[in-house]
Amino acid sequence: MKLIPEILQAQAEIRAIRRDIHAHPELCFEEQRTADVVAKNLESWGIEVHRGLGTTGLVGVLRNGTGTRSIGLRADMDALPLQEANTFGHRSQHEGKMHACGHDGHTAMLLGAARYLAEHRNFDGTVHLIFQPAEEGGGGAREMIKDGLFERFPCDAVFGMHNWPGMPVGSFGTTAGPLMASSNEFKIVVRGKGAHAAMPHNGCDPVFTGAQIVSALQGIITRNKRPIDTAVISVTQFHGGDATNIVPNEVWLGGTVRTFTVEVLDLIERRMEEVSRAVAQAFDCTIDFEFRRNYPPTINSAAEAEFAVGIASELVGASNVDGNVEPTMGAEDFSFMLQEKPGCYLFIGNGEGSHREAGHGMGPCMLHNPSYDFNDELLPVGSTFFVKLVEKWLPAA
Repeated sequence: MKLIPEILQAQAEIRAIRRDIHAHPELCFEEQRTADVVAKNLESWGIEVHRGLGTTGLVGVLRNGTGTRSIGLRADMDALPLQEANTFGHRSQHEGKMHACGHDGHTAMLLGAARYLAEHRNFDGTVHLIFQPAEEGGGGAREMIKDGLFERFPCDAVFGMHNWPGMPVGSFGTTAGPLMASSNEFKIVVRGKGAHAAMPHNGCDPVFTGAQIVSALQGIITRNKRPIDTAVISVTQFHGGDATNIVPNEVWLGGTVRTFTVEVLDLIERRMEEVSRAVAQAFDCTIDFEFRRNYPPTINSAAEAEFAVGIASELVGASNVDGNVEPTMGAEDFSFMLQEKPGCYLFIGNGEGSHREAGHGMGPCMLHNPSYDFNDELLPVGSTFFVKLVEKWLPAA
C-alpha cells in the first residue's frame, strides 16, 4: 500500500480521537459532543467550520488556489441504541448506546484526511468536509440537504465510504449503478370479527386472513416483477390476540421492502396494497395499509465510480479493488446525496476480526453487533484514499 507517511505519523492522534468518539456515542440528531470534537480539531488545523446543518451536522471548508472545481467528502457521526458487549478501555460510557457500525471510524478517517489537506494543500479548488448526523434511520443526509447543504457548499461530486467486515484491510469494493438498496417499512392492520375459537364460523378471522396475506405478498416478488429486478419483501412482525380460545377482532403485520430501483419500488408498493385488500375481502375482512419510504437506493454514477476505483487501485493495487462488487440489500442515506450530485460510495475492508479483543470467536464481527469494534488499521488507509481523491479531482496548478 502506498500510504502517505505524514498520515501514518499522525495515526496515534487520529486513533485517540476515534476511540474517544467510540467511548462517547450519541444517537441520531444528538451528536452535539461528537460535533464539538470534530469542530475543535478542524478549527485547530485552520479549517473553516459551519455548524447546525441537519440539526447537528457540520461542514469544514478548505480552499486553495484559484480553481473553481469542488468536491464533497462525507462521514457519518451517529451511534446505535445498542448495549456494548466489549470490555476494552474505550468501550461505550453510555449504557444502551454504542458505535456498532463504525461511524466513529468514518469520522476519524475524514479527520485524518482533513489534517493532511490543511497542512499541505496540494490541490486547486474547494474541499467540503461533510460530517453528517443521523444516518441510522434519521435521514441526516436528507436533513442537511434541506438545510441548504449543496446551495451553501456546492460540490461537483460527492464521495463517501463504509467499513465492511470480512473484506481484508487494504481492499476496496464498489460498483457503478446500484450499490445498496432502498429501505422501506410497511404495516398492514387486518380487521375482522372476533369469535369463540371453538366456533370460528361466527366471526371473520383476521389471523387466518393475515396468514394468507403473508403468503400472497411473496407472489409479488415471483409473479409481478421481472425476475431480473432484485427485490425483497420480508414480513418480520405478526401481532394479535390475547387468549388461546378467542379469535381476535384484528391483527397487524409489518416488515421491510428493499429494491435497487424506484420503479420496482413503485410496483411493489402498489401491488402490496392491492393484494392485501383483495385477500382480506375474500375472507370478509378489511385492512389499513401503511407504507413508508425511508432511504432510496444508493446509486453510484458511472464516471465517479470509475474515478474512485482508479484512486483505490493506485493506493492498494488493482488486485485489491473490486470495481464490480456484489450490491447489498442493506441501505444507506448517502443515497440522498447521490440523488442530488454525481458521486460514489465505496466499501473499505474492515478485516477478518483479528483486531478484536479475545473471547468473541473467529471471523469478522458484523455491523450492528454488540461485540463490534472499528479496525484502527483502516484509519491511514481511508485517510490516504480521501487525500488522493482530492488531489486527483482538484489537481494543483
